[in-house]
Amino acid sequence: MTFKHSFLLKFILVSSTIVLFFSCENKVSIIHPIEESITHSVYASGTIKSKNQYDVFTKVNGIVEEIFVIEGQVVKKGQPIIKLNNANAALNYENAKIAANYNSIQSNVEKLQQAKTELEVATLKMDNEASLLDRQKKMWAQEIGTKNELDQRALSYKNATSLFQASKLRLADLKKQLDFQTSQSSKNVAISAVNMNDFIIKSQINGKVYNINKEKGEMATTQSAIAVVGDASNFYIELQIDEFDIAKVRPGLKVLINMDSYKGQTFEATLDKIYPIMNERSKSFKAEASFVKTPENIYPNLSAESNIIIEVKPKVITIPRAYLLEDNFVILLNKEKRKVVTGLMDYEKVEIISGITIKDEIVKP
Repeated sequence: MTFKHSFLLKFILVSSTIVLFFSCENKVSIIHPIEESITHSVYASGTIKSKNQYDVFTKVNGIVEEIFVIEGQVVKKGQPIIKLNNANAALNYENAKIAANYNSIQSNVEKLQQAKTELEVATLKMDNEASLLDRQKKMWAQEIGTKNELDQRALSYKNATSLFQASKLRLADLKKQLDFQTSQSSKNVAISAVNMNDFIIKSQINGKVYNINKEKGEMATTQSAIAVVGDASNFYIELQIDEFDIAKVRPGLKVLINMDSYKGQTFEATLDKIYPIMNERSKSFKAEASFVKTPENIYPNLSAESNIIIEVKPKVITIPRAYLLEDNFVILLNKEKRKVVTGLMDYEKVEIISGITIKDEIVKP
Protein backbone atom coordinates (compact mmCIF):
# COMPACT_ATOMS: atom_id res chain seq x y z
CA MET A 1 0.00 0.00 0.00
CA THR A 2 1.36 3.39 -0.96
CA PHE A 3 1.60 6.35 1.38
CA LYS A 4 -1.16 8.10 -0.59
CA HIS A 5 -3.57 5.21 -0.19
CA SER A 6 -2.78 4.88 3.53
CA PHE A 7 -3.39 8.57 4.16
CA LEU A 8 -6.72 8.42 2.30
CA LEU A 9 -7.93 5.46 4.40
CA LYS A 10 -7.08 7.18 7.69
CA PHE A 11 -8.83 10.36 6.54
CA ILE A 12 -12.02 8.41 5.76
CA LEU A 13 -11.99 6.69 9.19
CA VAL A 14 -11.48 9.93 11.10
CA SER A 15 -14.16 11.71 9.06
CA SER A 16 -16.63 8.90 9.74
CA THR A 17 -15.94 9.05 13.48
CA ILE A 18 -16.46 12.83 13.58
CA VAL A 19 -19.73 12.56 11.68
CA LEU A 20 -20.95 9.79 13.96
CA PHE A 21 -19.98 11.79 17.07
CA PHE A 22 -21.83 14.91 16.00
CA SER A 23 -24.79 12.84 14.90
CA CYS A 24 -25.06 11.40 18.42
CA GLU A 25 -24.56 14.81 19.99
CA ASN A 26 -27.33 16.30 17.89
CA LYS A 27 -29.92 13.76 19.09
CA VAL A 28 -32.30 15.51 21.48
CA SER A 29 -35.16 14.31 23.69
CA ILE A 30 -38.34 15.98 22.52
CA ILE A 31 -41.59 15.80 24.52
CA HIS A 32 -44.97 17.48 24.68
CA PRO A 33 -46.38 18.65 28.02
CA ILE A 34 -49.21 16.37 29.10
CA GLU A 35 -52.41 16.87 31.05
CA GLU A 36 -52.68 14.67 34.15
CA SER A 37 -53.02 14.73 37.92
CA ILE A 38 -50.15 15.69 40.21
CA THR A 39 -49.65 15.08 43.89
CA HIS A 40 -47.68 17.20 46.32
CA SER A 41 -46.38 15.01 49.13
CA VAL A 42 -43.82 14.99 51.93
CA TYR A 43 -41.52 12.02 52.43
CA ALA A 44 -41.06 10.52 55.89
CA SER A 45 -39.24 7.42 57.02
CA GLY A 46 -41.11 5.22 59.43
CA THR A 47 -41.16 2.20 61.72
CA ILE A 48 -44.06 -0.11 62.47
CA LYS A 49 -44.99 -0.09 66.14
CA SER A 50 -47.43 -2.13 68.15
CA LYS A 51 -50.02 -0.07 70.02
CA ASN A 52 -48.93 0.36 73.65
CA GLN A 53 -45.58 -1.22 72.80
CA TYR A 54 -43.09 -0.74 75.60
CA ASP A 55 -39.72 -1.99 76.81
CA VAL A 56 -40.02 -4.00 80.01
CA PHE A 57 -37.59 -2.91 82.72
CA THR A 58 -37.01 -4.34 86.17
CA LYS A 59 -37.05 -2.16 89.29
CA VAL A 60 -34.31 -4.21 90.96
CA ASN A 61 -31.14 -6.01 89.94
CA GLY A 62 -31.09 -9.79 90.10
CA ILE A 63 -30.39 -13.11 88.48
CA VAL A 64 -33.12 -14.44 86.16
CA GLU A 65 -34.58 -17.39 88.04
CA GLU A 66 -37.59 -18.23 85.89
CA ILE A 67 -39.03 -17.18 82.50
CA PHE A 68 -42.79 -17.80 82.40
CA VAL A 69 -43.52 -16.93 78.76
CA ILE A 70 -42.10 -17.42 75.27
CA GLU A 71 -41.73 -14.94 72.44
CA GLY A 72 -44.98 -14.55 70.51
CA GLN A 73 -47.13 -15.58 73.48
CA VAL A 74 -50.27 -13.57 74.25
CA VAL A 75 -50.37 -12.35 77.86
CA LYS A 76 -52.90 -10.70 80.14
CA LYS A 77 -52.34 -7.57 82.21
CA GLY A 78 -50.64 -8.56 85.46
CA GLN A 79 -49.42 -11.91 84.13
CA PRO A 80 -45.87 -12.77 85.30
CA ILE A 81 -43.20 -12.65 82.60
CA ILE A 82 -39.89 -13.16 84.43
CA LYS A 83 -38.92 -13.91 88.04
CA LEU A 84 -35.62 -12.79 89.55
CA ASN A 85 -33.82 -14.41 92.47
CA ASN A 86 -35.19 -12.85 95.67
CA ALA A 87 -33.56 -14.69 98.61
CA ASN A 88 -32.57 -11.45 100.39
CA ALA A 89 -35.98 -9.91 99.82
CA ALA A 90 -37.66 -13.01 101.26
CA LEU A 91 -35.52 -12.82 104.39
CA ASN A 92 -36.28 -9.12 104.81
CA TYR A 93 -39.97 -9.88 104.48
CA GLU A 94 -39.81 -12.56 107.18
CA ASN A 95 -37.88 -10.23 109.49
CA ALA A 96 -40.45 -7.49 108.94
CA LYS A 97 -43.27 -9.89 109.88
CA ILE A 98 -41.44 -10.99 113.04
CA ALA A 99 -40.89 -7.36 114.05
CA ALA A 100 -44.54 -6.57 113.33
CA ASN A 101 -45.71 -9.42 115.54
CA TYR A 102 -43.34 -8.38 118.35
CA ASN A 103 -44.44 -4.74 118.21
CA SER A 104 -48.16 -5.39 117.87
CA ILE A 105 -50.55 -4.30 120.62
CA GLN A 106 -51.69 -7.90 121.11
CA SER A 107 -48.11 -8.87 121.98
CA ASN A 108 -47.89 -6.08 124.56
CA VAL A 109 -51.12 -6.67 126.49
CA GLU A 110 -49.21 -7.35 129.73
CA LYS A 111 -47.36 -4.03 129.51
CA LEU A 112 -50.62 -2.20 128.93
CA GLN A 113 -52.32 -4.01 131.81
CA GLN A 114 -49.46 -3.19 134.17
CA ALA A 115 -49.61 0.49 133.25
CA LYS A 116 -53.39 0.53 133.74
CA THR A 117 -53.02 -1.14 137.16
CA GLU A 118 -50.41 1.42 138.22
CA LEU A 119 -52.79 4.20 137.18
CA GLU A 120 -55.67 2.64 139.13
CA VAL A 121 -53.49 2.36 142.27
CA ALA A 122 -52.31 5.95 141.87
CA THR A 123 -55.93 7.08 141.44
CA LEU A 124 -57.05 5.29 144.64
CA LYS A 125 -54.14 6.68 146.62
CA MET A 126 -54.82 10.21 145.36
CA ASP A 127 -58.50 9.94 146.27
CA ASN A 128 -57.59 8.57 149.72
CA GLU A 129 -55.09 11.35 150.37
CA ALA A 130 -57.66 13.91 149.25
CA SER A 131 -60.15 12.49 151.77
CA LEU A 132 -57.57 12.51 154.62
CA LEU A 133 -56.54 16.07 153.78
CA ASP A 134 -60.16 17.22 153.87
CA ARG A 135 -60.62 15.52 157.24
CA GLN A 136 -57.44 17.12 158.62
CA LYS A 137 -58.62 20.55 157.47
CA LYS A 138 -61.95 20.10 159.30
CA MET A 139 -60.13 19.04 162.48
CA TRP A 140 -57.77 22.04 162.20
CA ALA A 141 -60.81 24.28 161.87
CA GLN A 142 -61.97 22.86 165.21
CA GLU A 143 -58.50 23.46 166.65
CA ILE A 144 -57.80 19.73 166.76
CA GLY A 145 -54.36 18.57 165.77
CA THR A 146 -51.29 20.53 164.85
CA LYS A 147 -50.28 22.71 161.92
CA ASN A 148 -47.48 20.30 161.15
CA GLU A 149 -49.94 17.41 160.75
CA LEU A 150 -51.99 19.49 158.32
CA ASP A 151 -48.91 20.36 156.28
CA GLN A 152 -47.81 16.72 156.18
CA ARG A 153 -51.25 15.66 154.96
CA ALA A 154 -51.21 18.34 152.22
CA LEU A 155 -47.76 17.16 151.12
CA SER A 156 -48.94 13.55 150.97
CA TYR A 157 -51.88 14.59 148.79
CA LYS A 158 -49.58 16.53 146.48
CA ASN A 159 -47.26 13.52 146.12
CA ALA A 160 -50.22 11.25 145.40
CA THR A 161 -51.46 13.68 142.76
CA SER A 162 -48.04 13.78 141.11
CA LEU A 163 -47.90 9.99 141.11
CA PHE A 164 -51.34 9.87 139.48
CA GLN A 165 -50.31 12.30 136.73
CA ALA A 166 -47.09 10.36 136.10
CA SER A 167 -48.95 7.06 135.83
CA LYS A 168 -51.50 8.61 133.50
CA LEU A 169 -48.73 9.97 131.23
CA ARG A 170 -46.90 6.61 131.25
CA LEU A 171 -50.05 4.82 130.07
CA ALA A 172 -50.71 7.37 127.33
CA ASP A 173 -47.08 7.24 126.15
CA LEU A 174 -47.12 3.44 126.12
CA LYS A 175 -50.30 3.41 124.01
CA LYS A 176 -48.83 5.99 121.60
CA GLN A 177 -45.54 4.06 121.35
CA LEU A 178 -47.29 0.75 120.69
CA ASP A 179 -49.58 2.34 118.09
CA PHE A 180 -46.56 3.85 116.32
CA GLN A 181 -44.58 0.60 116.42
CA THR A 182 -47.57 -1.38 115.16
CA SER A 183 -48.18 1.05 112.30
CA GLN A 184 -44.49 1.24 111.39
CA SER A 185 -44.08 -2.53 111.50
CA SER A 186 -47.16 -3.00 109.32
CA LYS A 187 -45.77 -0.57 106.76
CA ASN A 188 -42.39 -2.32 106.84
CA VAL A 189 -44.18 -5.58 106.10
CA ALA A 190 -46.06 -3.91 103.23
CA ILE A 191 -42.82 -2.41 101.85
CA SER A 192 -41.11 -5.80 102.06
CA ALA A 193 -44.07 -7.38 100.28
CA VAL A 194 -43.82 -4.76 97.50
CA ASN A 195 -40.08 -5.41 97.25
CA MET A 196 -40.88 -9.11 96.94
CA ASN A 197 -43.25 -8.30 94.08
CA ASP A 198 -40.54 -6.23 92.36
CA PHE A 199 -38.68 -9.49 91.72
CA ILE A 200 -41.61 -10.77 89.66
CA ILE A 201 -41.90 -8.69 86.47
CA LYS A 202 -45.46 -8.64 85.14
CA SER A 203 -47.10 -7.43 81.94
CA GLN A 204 -48.65 -3.98 82.19
CA ILE A 205 -51.12 -4.58 79.35
CA ASN A 206 -53.12 -7.22 77.51
CA GLY A 207 -50.84 -7.95 74.57
CA LYS A 208 -48.11 -10.09 73.10
CA VAL A 209 -44.51 -10.76 74.15
CA TYR A 210 -42.46 -9.76 71.11
CA ASN A 211 -39.00 -10.23 72.55
CA ILE A 212 -37.23 -11.73 75.58
CA ASN A 213 -33.77 -10.21 76.02
CA LYS A 214 -32.58 -12.42 78.90
CA GLU A 215 -32.03 -16.10 79.51
CA LYS A 216 -32.30 -18.07 82.72
CA GLY A 217 -29.23 -17.47 84.90
CA GLU A 218 -28.33 -14.11 83.33
CA MET A 219 -28.06 -10.89 85.29
CA ALA A 220 -30.92 -8.42 84.85
CA THR A 221 -30.34 -4.77 85.73
CA THR A 222 -32.46 -1.67 85.90
CA GLN A 223 -30.45 -0.15 83.03
CA SER A 224 -31.49 -2.50 80.21
CA ALA A 225 -34.83 -3.80 78.96
CA ILE A 226 -35.50 -7.47 79.62
CA ALA A 227 -38.43 -7.84 77.20
CA VAL A 228 -40.68 -6.05 74.69
CA VAL A 229 -44.47 -6.24 75.03
CA GLY A 230 -47.12 -4.66 72.83
CA ASP A 231 -50.65 -4.97 71.53
CA ALA A 232 -51.26 -8.22 69.70
CA SER A 233 -53.37 -6.82 66.86
CA ASN A 234 -53.30 -3.01 66.89
CA PHE A 235 -50.40 -1.39 65.00
CA TYR A 236 -49.42 2.12 63.92
CA ILE A 237 -46.59 3.80 62.00
CA GLU A 238 -44.10 6.00 63.81
CA LEU A 239 -42.83 8.60 61.33
CA GLN A 240 -39.85 10.94 61.28
CA ILE A 241 -40.65 14.20 59.44
CA ASP A 242 -37.83 16.53 58.47
CA GLU A 243 -37.92 20.00 60.01
CA PHE A 244 -37.94 21.44 56.48
CA ASP A 245 -41.35 19.83 55.83
CA ILE A 246 -43.00 20.01 59.25
CA ALA A 247 -44.87 23.27 58.53
CA LYS A 248 -46.63 21.62 55.58
CA VAL A 249 -48.21 18.70 57.43
CA ARG A 250 -51.12 18.45 59.85
CA PRO A 251 -53.15 15.68 61.47
CA GLY A 252 -55.80 14.13 59.25
CA LEU A 253 -53.73 14.02 56.05
CA LYS A 254 -53.61 10.87 53.95
CA VAL A 255 -50.39 8.84 54.15
CA LEU A 256 -49.19 6.22 51.64
CA ILE A 257 -47.05 3.49 53.20
CA ASN A 258 -44.56 1.15 51.51
CA MET A 259 -42.69 -1.65 53.28
CA ASP A 260 -39.87 -3.92 52.17
CA SER A 261 -41.81 -6.89 53.54
CA TYR A 262 -44.70 -6.06 51.14
CA LYS A 263 -42.87 -5.28 47.92
CA GLY A 264 -45.01 -3.60 45.28
CA GLN A 265 -47.91 -2.90 47.67
CA THR A 266 -48.99 0.46 49.01
CA PHE A 267 -51.07 0.83 52.17
CA GLU A 268 -53.17 3.81 53.11
CA ALA A 269 -52.96 5.44 56.53
CA THR A 270 -54.05 8.62 58.28
CA LEU A 271 -51.75 11.04 60.08
CA ASP A 272 -53.03 11.09 63.67
CA LYS A 273 -50.53 12.95 65.80
CA ILE A 274 -47.47 15.21 65.47
CA TYR A 275 -45.25 15.58 68.52
CA PRO A 276 -44.54 19.29 69.10
CA ILE A 277 -40.82 19.08 69.84
CA MET A 278 -37.95 18.49 67.43
CA ASN A 279 -35.27 15.90 67.95
CA GLU A 280 -32.16 18.07 67.88
CA ARG A 281 -29.92 15.19 66.88
CA SER A 282 -31.90 14.05 63.83
CA LYS A 283 -33.49 17.45 63.09
CA SER A 284 -36.86 15.73 62.70
CA PHE A 285 -40.28 15.59 64.32
CA LYS A 286 -41.92 12.37 65.46
CA ALA A 287 -45.45 11.68 64.22
CA GLU A 288 -47.91 8.79 64.31
CA ALA A 289 -50.18 7.44 61.59
CA SER A 290 -52.77 4.65 61.76
CA PHE A 291 -53.54 2.13 59.02
CA VAL A 292 -56.90 2.42 57.27
CA LYS A 293 -56.65 -1.36 56.84
CA THR A 294 -53.86 -3.11 58.72
CA PRO A 295 -51.83 -5.57 56.61
CA GLU A 296 -51.86 -9.23 57.61
CA ASN A 297 -48.79 -10.77 59.26
CA ILE A 298 -47.31 -7.48 60.39
CA TYR A 299 -44.68 -7.16 63.10
CA PRO A 300 -43.23 -4.38 65.24
CA ASN A 301 -40.06 -2.56 64.12
CA LEU A 302 -40.56 -3.26 60.41
CA SER A 303 -39.12 -0.39 58.38
CA ALA A 304 -41.44 1.69 56.22
CA GLU A 305 -41.33 4.58 53.80
CA SER A 306 -44.22 7.00 53.54
CA ASN A 307 -45.49 9.91 51.53
CA ILE A 308 -47.77 12.34 53.33
CA ILE A 309 -50.19 13.72 50.76
CA ILE A 310 -50.34 17.50 51.06
CA GLU A 311 -52.40 18.34 47.95
CA VAL A 312 -53.71 16.62 44.82
CA LYS A 313 -54.60 18.43 41.57
CA PRO A 314 -56.52 16.14 39.20
CA LYS A 315 -56.10 17.90 35.82
CA VAL A 316 -53.02 20.06 35.21
CA ILE A 317 -50.26 20.43 32.61
CA THR A 318 -47.03 18.72 33.68
CA ILE A 319 -43.54 18.11 32.36
CA PRO A 320 -40.72 15.97 33.77
CA ARG A 321 -38.58 17.83 36.28
CA ALA A 322 -35.50 17.07 34.18
CA TYR A 323 -36.90 19.34 31.43
CA LEU A 324 -37.08 22.35 33.74
CA LEU A 325 -34.18 24.77 33.46
CA GLU A 326 -33.16 27.15 36.26
CA ASP A 327 -36.42 26.38 38.11
CA ASN A 328 -38.65 28.45 35.78
CA PHE A 329 -37.48 28.07 32.15
CA VAL A 330 -37.89 25.47 29.41
CA ILE A 331 -36.14 25.09 26.03
CA LEU A 332 -38.43 24.78 23.02
CA LEU A 333 -37.55 22.76 19.94
CA ASN A 334 -36.65 25.97 18.10
CA LYS A 335 -34.10 26.64 20.91
CA GLU A 336 -36.22 29.40 22.42
CA LYS A 337 -35.72 29.75 26.16
CA ARG A 338 -39.17 30.42 27.54
CA LYS A 339 -40.13 31.37 31.06
CA VAL A 340 -42.88 29.34 32.76
CA VAL A 341 -44.81 29.58 36.01
CA THR A 342 -44.62 26.36 38.04
CA GLY A 343 -46.94 24.95 40.68
CA LEU A 344 -46.90 21.64 42.51
CA MET A 345 -43.84 19.43 42.17
CA ASP A 346 -43.14 15.80 43.05
CA TYR A 347 -40.07 13.64 42.60
CA GLU A 348 -40.62 13.15 38.86
CA LYS A 349 -42.75 15.94 37.44
CA VAL A 350 -43.71 19.57 37.89
CA GLU A 351 -46.95 21.44 37.29
CA ILE A 352 -46.86 24.20 34.62
CA ILE A 353 -49.37 26.91 35.39
CA SER A 354 -48.56 29.11 32.43
CA GLY A 355 -45.95 29.70 29.72
CA ILE A 356 -46.46 26.62 27.50
CA THR A 357 -49.32 24.40 26.32
CA ILE A 358 -49.64 20.72 25.48
CA LYS A 359 -48.99 21.59 21.84
CA ASP A 360 -45.52 22.97 22.49
CA GLU A 361 -42.48 20.80 21.89
CA ILE A 362 -39.74 21.08 24.47
CA VAL A 363 -36.31 19.54 24.67
CA LYS A 364 -34.25 18.36 27.58
CA PRO A 365 -31.68 20.98 28.63
